[in-house]
Parts: sequence; structure tokens; C-alpha cells
Amino acid sequence: MKRRLLHFALALGLVWAWTTPAAAQDKSSAKAVYETSCAGCHASGVLDAPKFGDAAQWGPRAKGGIDALVKRAVAGSAKGMPPRGGRADLNDGQLRAVIEYMMAGGAPVARPAAAAAAAAAPAAPAASPAAPAATAAAAPTPTAPPPTQAVASRAAPAAAGGAEVNAFNRLLKPLGRIHRPAAESGIHDPGNDMTLQLQSPSVAFDGLPRSAAGNHIDWVKSLDAKAITPRWDRNDPAAAAVVMDLNIVREVKGSMPDVVYPHKQHTEWLDCSNCHPAIFVPQKGANQISMASILLGQKCGVCHGKVAFPVSECKLCHSRKKSSATVAGETKP
Repeated sequence: MKRRLLHFALALGLVWAWTTPAAAQDKSSAKAVYETSCAGCHASGVLDAPKFGDAAQWGPRAKGGIDALVKRAVAGSAKGMPPRGGRADLNDGQLRAVIEYMMAGGAPVARPAAAAAAAAAPAAPAASPAAPAATAAAAPTPTAPPPTQAVASRAAPAAAGGAEVNAFNRLLKPLGRIHRPAAESGIHDPGNDMTLQLQSPSVAFDGLPRSAAGNHIDWVKSLDAKAITPRWDRNDPAAAAVVMDLNIVREVKGSMPDVVYPHKQHTEWLDCSNCHPAIFVPQKGANQISMASILLGQKCGVCHGKVAFPVSECKLCHSRKKSSATVAGETKP
């Protein structure tokens, strides 16, 4: 279950990025949507997502035409991409524009006036009485919106403030009151009666070690103390994690202490395939990591700052004093 949750988090790819003033003003533009909602997977190819501007990867997928690609994006992917890429506020025209933007590698795409008008139209318009039956059937009813639409409407105030669920947040500061009941989380559907049956996080997290960031729970300490016993394999309750107790030391230029990457704490939670080779190439010298790339949601920033402790907790990574010697159980990349 935990691996699937991370896959889902990675697939959402809601990545904070620096944008131009124009893109910052128009959060629905193709460039802005790609940078904030798609780059987490399509920039590096996580979960077999076709990479940005890679014609060889997009070509086979585009054989059925752009309409087929839009239809697949609307439905989501069994490999982990949620419906509409996690952006329920986008209409089909806007999705088309984002797909074309990724296929073209950011180059301007010549589009008919009708298609451009569709991209600018508001999401999910209600059908008029004179509309064809097919259009009316496709339009959502105002009294029973799908769960994804309910999520979008509840998340709108947060988005207006510049943040989204699982968006990159350097400090992982909560958007408001933490550990809200499921019906107030902005994620679950408050119109579903079963949402009210879910245990409140404030009750579920009671007694767990605390942290200063994120959801204020130190999950590594919780696991070490056996306060939680997450299932490693969804189908096999007896399956045990394959833990690698190996530290990787990265020497840092300047005055900051060197970075220690502990495989043990990561492999207690994650299967190796979550990181290798899509995020980190398992080869010495093959990974160029910088704070700039992390702040753009790449490398360590795929998780840290979104679903793991934030980059403001410097000492958790920069934990080794400058030294030219390696110690037992550690290796340099």
C-alpha cells in the first residue's frame, strides 16, 4: 500500500517551479500546467511517462491522434496517472494544449481557432436544453458532481493562494488547520457518506512521534519504534521489506557539511524501483544533484518538499562534517 501511495504521489507530479510573470498570472496556461502538475513525471519519465519533447516516446502514443491522447488523459492511466492528470479543473481543450505543449517540447503549436477557443472555455460547461443528447449526457449534473469535481471546487481557495495538494512547498507549511477530518481535507468527497466513517487523522496519529513539518508526524521514528507496522506487499501480509543498510556520501562544495544519503531509512519504506533508474541512475558520477534541481521538484525534490520532510531541514541531509576519509559502511558516489 505504501508503495502504491508513493506511486500515486509521484504520478500526480504536482511540482513547484519558477515561472515567467505571464505564466504565474495564468495558472491554466499550458506552460504553467506542465510546470506545476506534469513535470514531476514527464520531465524524468517516472512510471514510463513520455518525456517532455521526446518525439521517440510520444510518437507511438500519438498514432491514434491527439483526440485519443486527450481521451486517455481524461480517463487516467492504470500505471498511476490520475484522471486529467490530477487537474480536475481543466477542460478537454486545456488538456489538449498541455499535451501538445509537452509533445512539442515547449515550441508554439499552430492550432485552429476553434481549438483555441475550446482551450479558453471554462471547464465542464453545463449542457443547454438545445444541446445534442450526447453532449447533455456527457455534461455533469449540478446536483451530483463526480468526486474529482468536488475536490477541485474545494481545493480552489488553496489554489488561489498559490498552493495545491502535494505541491512543492519548501517548508511544507500547512495551508491551515492540520489533521482535519476527512470531510474537510480537500481530498475526500464530503458528499459521500462513507467519508464520514473515516477515522480522523487527529485520532489516528495520536501517540506517534512528532515532527515540525508536513503533517507533523516523524514517520521514520514511528517505524523505528514499531509504533506503525505498514504492510510491505498489498497481497502478502507476511512479506518483509528488502532493506539496504548503505550510506552514500556526497561531498558538498562550500561551507555546508557533506550530504549523507541513508539507504536504510529509504528502503524500509520504498522498493528500489521507486527511485532507480527513473530518478537516480545507479552509476557513480551519473547524477548531478543541486539545490536548484531539488527546488524544481527533480532528484530528491520528487519527494522532499512534497510528501517527505522539507528542504528547510538542512541538518537531516547535510549531516557529515567535512572529511576526506570514508568510514565503514559508507561510499562516495
